[in-house]
Amino acid sequence: MGKRVAVVLAGCGVYDGSEIHESSAVLVHLSREGAQAEVYAPNVDQMHVVDHVKGQPTQEKRNMLVESARIARGNIKDLAQLDVKGLDALIIPGGFGVAKNLSTWATQGKNCVVSKEVEDVLKAFHAAKKPIGLCCISPVLAAKIFPGCELTVGHDTECEKWPYAKTAETMKELGCKHVNKHVTEIHVDAKNKLVTTSAFMCNAPIHEIYDGIGKMVKEVVRLA
Repeated sequence: MGKRVAVVLAGCGVYDGSEIHESSAVLVHLSREGAQAEVYAPNVDQMHVVDHVKGQPTQEKRNMLVESARIARGNIKDLAQLDVKGLDALIIPGGFGVAKNLSTWATQGKNCVVSKEVEDVLKAFHAAKKPIGLCCISPVLAAKIFPGCELTVGHDTECEKWPYAKTAETMKELGCKHVNKHVTEIHVDAKNKLVTTSAFMCNAPIHEIYDGIGKMVKEVVRLA
């Protein structure tokens, strides 16, 4: 029987939900590892909806569960139904939805609040000593909830390749250890069973992002 891995999504689309390529890569790599993905999302409205052509917010309202169902091909559950007992690991892909919908990082940075539902799920897996995989911006959730943990969001020096490197500095201010890693690499915090990789925090070719996520997924499944 393959490992059962919860994948938590935050909508559909990089600017207001889960990053679609990252989410898809997680699902493909889980399948390759013989693991069974169980997809969840909060049954809550997104912070806002962004027109992905213009990059501007619109007046629409969209629900995270309904939008995430697009990625999950309809095979999705309300995050409120997640029971850590029947699951072996947790993975949360990135995308601005993590910083806007699963937390208030986008507007408040290190002073953010993580949604109670998401915080409870992360703490439940952590308490059960089950591995947690995080990529792109989603390591900020662990930075906020697990002080002193070790993470990577790529590099901590901003440049054309690493446009979001200030995130690493903010995570350090929360008392975390940030470890610089290339986009195809992962960092494993063995004590906290956290596996992180930078994904689209890096301005890199999509296949390198895909490969880094593959290493993260492989390690999460191994630790499970």
